Formats: sequence, C-alpha cells, structure tokens
Amino acid sequence: MSRRVVIAEDEAIIRLDLKEILQAEGYDVVGETGRGDKAVDLVRQHVPDLVILDVKMPGIDGLSAARAIRDLGQKVAVLVLTAFSQRNLIDEARDAGVAAYLVKPFQRSELVPAIDQAMARCQQEWAIDAETQPGESVDGAGTDSPTSAEDKLETRRMVDGAKGVLMEQFGMTESDAFGFIQKTAMRTRARMIDVARQVLEGSLVP
Repeated sequence: MSRRVVIAEDEAIIRLDLKEILQAEGYDVVGETGRGDKAVDLVRQHVPDLVILDVKMPGIDGLSAARAIRDLGQKVAVLVLTAFSQRNLIDEARDAGVAAYLVKPFQRSELVPAIDQAMARCQQEWAIDAETQPGESVDGAGTDSPTSAEDKLETRRMVDGAKGVLMEQFGMTESDAFGFIQKTAMRTRARMIDVARQVLEGSLVP
C-alpha cells in the first residue's frame, strides 16, 4: 500500500511540483493546503503516514503546525521545508517533533531520500516508545521496562551510535541499520539498547 501524504506549502507552484513528484514516485497525496492551521485539520481528518510542512505559512507557521500534529498523538512523520538552514531552526524543528527537513530550493532527487529519512527516524522513535512502555517485557513476563525520559534518551543514544557503526563499517542505509537492530532484538527477545551495545562493542555484526 502506498504511503499517504498531506502537503502544506503556501507557494502554489512548489505545492504542485511536490504533488507531481510524489505521485510519480507512487505516493498517495490525500490532502494539500497553503495554510498551517488547515494542515493540522487535514492530518486529523486523513491520518496520513507523512506530512510535508513549509516553515512559513499563513494561519500558523510550519513548526507550530508540527507541534499541533505531534499533540494529536497520531503516528505521522513530519518533514519540514525551509529556505533557511540556521542551527537554531534545526534545533527548534527537532523539538517540535520534526523528523527531517529539506532546504529550498531542492532537487527532485533530494525529496524521496528526505522522506525515507523522516519515516525511518519516526519508525525508530515509535519502536523505542513501544519498547519502553510500563508493564511490558520482551518475554511477556510482565516485568517493567525502563520508563523514564532518561532511559529513552539513553536508548536513542545507543541505537544512534550503533546505526552509525553499521552504516560506516557495513555500508547500510540508516533505515537498514535500524531494521537490523530492531529485528535482532525481536529475534533474540532482547531490548534494542542491549543489541545496540553489542554492535558498539563489536560482539555483534550483520
């Protein structure tokens, strides 16, 4: 099934280009708008896999829309388009729940990799959140998994480090590297942080 996408970009020409590129690549564009507030409504209505937000839009800006979408509690990846690449904007976007960003003007060849990056990072976050829910365990015994924000941050840090090793030493993509960690954890009934630690220590290789 093709990924469902909502596009929010206030420049009509860019919005049309995005739609044409996405449809040509097999994505299903289920909604489009030039307003940030309308983007939130479309996400609530259509529950897409991905929403593409321009930073500067009428109604509410893209980062405010990203925060509102995050607060909906839906599993939707957020990709932001921006004409700026300042570090403070990148940090603010990450805090708003943005998984990836793309600086305008962008090439057609840059869009799909950015989408893949956004989806991969969200899949990782959702998997870590699911693994660290209280009352769950990998063996079904009902023991508590780590639940604190510090535990989630440590898991994320370890997994990111292990992904880096797998990408650098074994030529994996970010998505494939995380897939290896996640599948190994499921197969061995271990936590992802433990699998990541083994990769970093060199005791586990693909």
